[in-house]
Amino acid sequence: MSLVTVQPAGPIVIDIENITKDYVMGEEIVRALRGVSLRIHTNEYIAIMGPSGSGKSTLMNMLGCLDTPSSGRYEFNGKSVAEMDDDELAAIRNREIGFVFQTFNLLPRSTSLRNVELPLIYAGMDPDAREERATQALTDVGLADRIHHKPNELSGGQRQRVAIARALVNKPSIILADEPTGNLDSKTGEEIMALLEDLYHRGNTIILVTHERDIAAHARRTVHLRDGLIESDEIGVVADVESMAVS
Repeated sequence: MSLVTVQPAGPIVIDIENITKDYVMGEEIVRALRGVSLRIHTNEYIAIMGPSGSGKSTLMNMLGCLDTPSSGRYEFNGKSVAEMDDDELAAIRNREIGFVFQTFNLLPRSTSLRNVELPLIYAGMDPDAREERATQALTDVGLADRIHHKPNELSGGQRQRVAIARALVNKPSIILADEPTGNLDSKTGEEIMALLEDLYHRGNTIILVTHERDIAAHARRTVHLRDGLIESDEIGVVADVESMAVS
């Protein structure tokens, strides 16, 4: 079995310390995160794993600045997230982090091109420039011949590629992928994972949230959550995809 070595990581981009998150459900308080500390460097490929109810989706929302912790410290690129205003948080979500979701989250009546253009529209880019950028992003994920197709005219794998192109179009440094192969067959899932692997080798930081061990095996570091706490944090080498498939 051949091995893929871990690339040297860069400076710390995400630094969370003793993060907690409580939800009030009627008269009950659900403690989704109970004191999580984690550092993620630029150009890391990290998988966050855990069973249902472990807190991994809550942690993903925290890392992506989609939700705020009940307590604890979160610094993004050395700046406290708690001290950021709404515009600064929106800028991080739009420009620094590209989101890829299991359900694709595409606009059903819009073409691939329009779906990928959306973050550029929010960023205020002029129409000609954003069309050129979105077309290139779709070409980069192998969909140059599908830019005018709507989601219902695409396969599941093609829809996920559109979602990845949308995540990439603002050239973020971080890709946050939540169960990106969950709605795909195994062959298509491997193609999507190969695309994420390529992004990692180009220098992107990949944060992968999954409950599937074979998907997490693509990462260079695996964090296991259980009951809102980090159970283990493992760094090392991983078997390459082709070797895993035939071994």
